[in-house]
Amino acid sequence: MHWIVLVGAFFIFWFLALQIVMPIGVKAPHESGEEVVAGADPGAPHNPNLGFKALIATGVAVVLWGILYALILLHVLDL
Repeated sequence: MHWIVLVGAFFIFWFLALQIVMPIGVKAPHESGEEVVAGADPGAPHNPNLGFKALIATGVAVVLWGILYALILLHVLDL
């Protein structure tokens, strides 16, 4: 298998996991009890924790990629 396919599969898994994790735990300022600053979007997240969510997405992508790689090595998938 070409290494480009494996790298591409990892990034697809990572982006998918990031999109799934992004909305978890997000609160707008009015939901967390803070005042909305004039000129700011009232629906903008108060503290999105993007770094932590990127780490979670990376962990999920590594696990999914490992499963894919194992299936390829065991000849369950033939790409």
